[in-house]
Amino acid sequence: MEEIKDIKKFARSNDVPIIRDESADWICEYIREHNCKNVLEIGTAIGYSSIRFAQVSPDVKVTTIEVDIDRHIKAVQNIHDCGLENQITAIQDDAVYTDKITGLFDLIFIDGPKAQYIKFFEKYQANLAPDGVFISDNLSFHGMVDDLSLTHNYSTIKLVKKIKKYVDYLKANPDFETTFYPFGDGISVSKRKVSSD
Repeated sequence: MEEIKDIKKFARSNDVPIIRDESADWICEYIREHNCKNVLEIGTAIGYSSIRFAQVSPDVKVTTIEVDIDRHIKAVQNIHDCGLENQITAIQDDAVYTDKITGLFDLIFIDGPKAQYIKFFEKYQANLAPDGVFISDNLSFHGMVDDLSLTHNYSTIKLVKKIKKYVDYLKANPDFETTFYPFGDGISVSKRKVSSD
């Protein structure tokens, strides 16, 4: 997969954050095992993860949204270079405010601006299929969520506190059961709780 290698190289040399291999591999396996057909990704960056997800199977359709115009343009190019235009729909918009996302998704992957995770979770619950899941990435944030002393940068501390708030929000959410996994940069899987009545 030369294109994938090139995308990773571009991300490294241009400081574009993309999903860690361990996390991407795990989510791809989840898509395969649970036969997820429709995936919504919040935070396209340059298209690396949506390409990985689409490559799981020709049946997988990915809708991905990115606020940054330059990253969106690069993602569209990468998707084209991988021949996946029929499987991936890339939208340039702000995921908090857009009305362009319709339909139900088996998997909603939250990997956009960290400070907005709670807003994303609340907004897109209406788009989650009955048996669907939210998967959220970067919940460890390089270990800083558990140990704030790892950074002394004011803006990073603020961001880490927002991620911690999101983790607490997931733990306390009365409607969803969330499992946290330590691999990659910290991942969670949130499923709707089954009603007991």
